[in-house]
Amino acid sequence: MTPDPPDELGTCNGLAYALYTPPGEARGGIVVVHGAGSAKESHYAFARHARRVGFAVVAFDLRGHGESSGELDGGVTEDLLAIAGRLPAGPLALRGSSLGGYLALTAADAVGASCVVAICPASAEGLRRGVRTGRFDARIDAAGFDAWLAAHDERAAVASLSAALLLMHAEGDEVVPVEQTQALFELATTPTRRLITVPGGHHRSVQHDEEMQEVSLRFVARAFG
Repeated sequence: MTPDPPDELGTCNGLAYALYTPPGEARGGIVVVHGAGSAKESHYAFARHARRVGFAVVAFDLRGHGESSGELDGGVTEDLLAIAGRLPAGPLALRGSSLGGYLALTAADAVGASCVVAICPASAEGLRRGVRTGRFDARIDAAGFDAWLAAHDERAAVASLSAALLLMHAEGDEVVPVEQTQALFELATTPTRRLITVPGGHHRSVQHDEEMQEVSLRFVARAFG
């Protein structure tokens, strides 16, 4: 058995999830959104860390990934709302990486998040190229998801975002250029915002770095007040 396992494993509307809840009252909830071709298990270490410091966390498989049913399509906002409903009442943060970072930025207002942590977030145009070329290891409704991407520009989302915003990016990212996230930060107007760029690294390094995880949790705690 995995040490320090989730408190609950289940499915919600066909979405497989793992729920971590701290003893006593949670400081708030965090939805973890993974990248294209990944799965919830990749973020269990972060979820355990967050639970230890008092947060409730739910990690889940996007449609077309892992144990979730169906294909990744234009229903991603509704899926995020459903998964957020597994958390106890209280302030909500979205923490996403790559595709998950893009989804956290573009869906934050719709799901009522008060904080967004976006790590090496992909762009709508980059994701559309990936869908068209079949680059992602996932089951995707290409037409439906492409239409959703076309209607949700991450730059417009950041410019209008009211939630606290933390952008994190490795300068050595070989998939999404760090300059893309720096440009997003320049568009942000939310009063609570921060950009962290980390020397070296690669596309997945920041999301799994324990020090950066701790930094992001402190940011979420301050955003929750």
